[in-house]
Amino acid sequence: AEAQLYAKVANKHRGRSSSALLEPLLAKGFPAHIAQKALVATGQKTTEDAVKWLHSHCNDPSLDDPIPQEYALYLCPTGRLHSRLQDFWKESKRQCGKNRAHEVFPHITLCDFFTCEDQKVELLYDILKRVGDSFSQSFPPSISLTLHASPSYLGFFIDDSQANVFKSFAAAFASEASALADCHVKPSLKQFHLTLAHRFYPHHQKTLEQLAKCINPGEPCQWVAALYSRDMRFVHYQTLRALFQYKPQNIDELMINAGDLIYVNPAQQSNVSEGWVIGTSHRTGCRGFLPENYTERAHEADTWVKHREYVFDTASRSFPKEPNVKLNGEAHNLSVSRSVTNVPSLQNTALRRAVLVMRHGERVDQVFGKSWLQQCLTADGKYYRADLNFPSSLPRQKDSMKQFECDPPLSCCGIFQSRLIGEALLEQEVTVSYVYSSPALRCVQTAQHVLQGLKLNPKVRIRVEPGLFEWTKWEASRAIPNFMTTAELLEASYNIDTSYRTHFSLSSLVPSESYEDYVSRSSAVIKHITSACPSKGKGVILIVGHGSSLASLTRALAGLPSRDSGNFAQMVRKIPSLGMCFCEEQKEENKWQMVNPPVKTLTHGANTVFDWRNTILED
Repeated sequence: AEAQLYAKVANKHRGRSSSALLEPLLAKGFPAHIAQKALVATGQKTTEDAVKWLHSHCNDPSLDDPIPQEYALYLCPTGRLHSRLQDFWKESKRQCGKNRAHEVFPHITLCDFFTCEDQKVELLYDILKRVGDSFSQSFPPSISLTLHASPSYLGFFIDDSQANVFKSFAAAFASEASALADCHVKPSLKQFHLTLAHRFYPHHQKTLEQLAKCINPGEPCQWVAALYSRDMRFVHYQTLRALFQYKPQNIDELMINAGDLIYVNPAQQSNVSEGWVIGTSHRTGCRGFLPENYTERAHEADTWVKHREYVFDTASRSFPKEPNVKLNGEAHNLSVSRSVTNVPSLQNTALRRAVLVMRHGERVDQVFGKSWLQQCLTADGKYYRADLNFPSSLPRQKDSMKQFECDPPLSCCGIFQSRLIGEALLEQEVTVSYVYSSPALRCVQTAQHVLQGLKLNPKVRIRVEPGLFEWTKWEASRAIPNFMTTAELLEASYNIDTSYRTHFSLSSLVPSESYEDYVSRSSAVIKHITSACPSKGKGVILIVGHGSSLASLTRALAGLPSRDSGNFAQMVRKIPSLGMCFCEEQKEENKWQMVNPPVKTLTHGANTVFDWRNTILED
């Protein structure tokens, strides 16, 4: 009965193309509503795409759910103008970081997202073609774009007379879609615009404007009206992209392949173990846990499906040789603005002061748990190496060895990680002039081994600054650890700068400090460090701290507001060992700007405990 119902709908509303795609799926035994769902999810391109989707989603628990897709109608540029816009996207992201506009490709919104039942989507295709044909002659041969800038928005606004044509086109599509496809479609009522940047920090406005002025809006371009869809269940989720394949070790884990897209709800991550996230695979529809360091942030539109497009004929468009871009009504000649590119790049790192904030390497309790020391002590209290990832020895302390429980050292992998980062910095010819470290042993060790990788040990000495210690509220013992003294560190052959006078004393660290006090401490210590290192000097100030240091130090240095305490912990959980943030000084503008670090991050998988007796000999 279900198949007959779909057949009736197909015969009534669809042409041969829809029937040609649906019938082979029905012949393979797929229920009509699931076959139709597969076609819609793949943009109704080919039967092969739909079959592949169905096989991938064979374990999808939502396969039978009658949840329609959401659709939107966009006017998109193609050709050289599209390429210039993509160049702006890439460069603005590199220099100013990601903003809201990076989530979606360049477009003008004609109709905002609306729902449409799967069996009626083919009607939208017919409507798009019919309405497009009726407006093809009135579509403007060239589109006048005026650059508009504000502290939180940058984009091109469309000339009113041309915008009226687009509004009429959108209204005609919305009217027919509402009447024939039973959709509630609303044409965009806002002033038509093409967004370049949105929700960025105000101090980035000048850089973004300079980049935008290099876009020639008169570049050859053909405009297309494109129909896109997205899964309405994951509208407010983050999208991650898998960098590596992961094969589940437990039944509640998610199988992912390199390139897979995963939907992650930030509100559901609070109770997830450190280093893991729970998400839903876009490719399979399955849900489970996966290691967060196997992923990177993707764009929202990466999961969208393009269905159909109508190409407006713009062959008769003429292009002036040197058009003017209007910025808030004022003309700017592009030949002049192209030369005004007073924006930073990593190529001149050696010519600027810079700050590299780094989290310490892997610590032993991160691998072996809080009771790691008990695994390494003999009956008479002597240390021995219970696993090759334990350090070969521990530095001498005047107090009990129990102090290491609250101030754990690096694992052997952590030592290797740190040296590898130092070697990578050396390979990139990064000049480190000063090194600061938290008093935590793991941070001092990280700094020491990074310097060894840089071949700067003992040329550059480590300045131990208590103010760099992490938020004391997170200390499990609810007390400040008894850190190794300068004398003990020197005895253990750590390259400590004994002439350095700390900004914060150890006694000034308060157990369970408030978030506001921690932010204030971090702000004060980063100002002290940058002031203590001569501004005339060039090179990098390396700061080795904790996961919390990356946000608390760099945001204060760049003049950004501190994060809300509610999501601060969730953010810190995502920072891996040796995670880095990099700030460059823009001396002419009297500010610091966050840019990409000079080296890549270090990613690796877990290596579990192996007992050959229980594994090989077990029946």
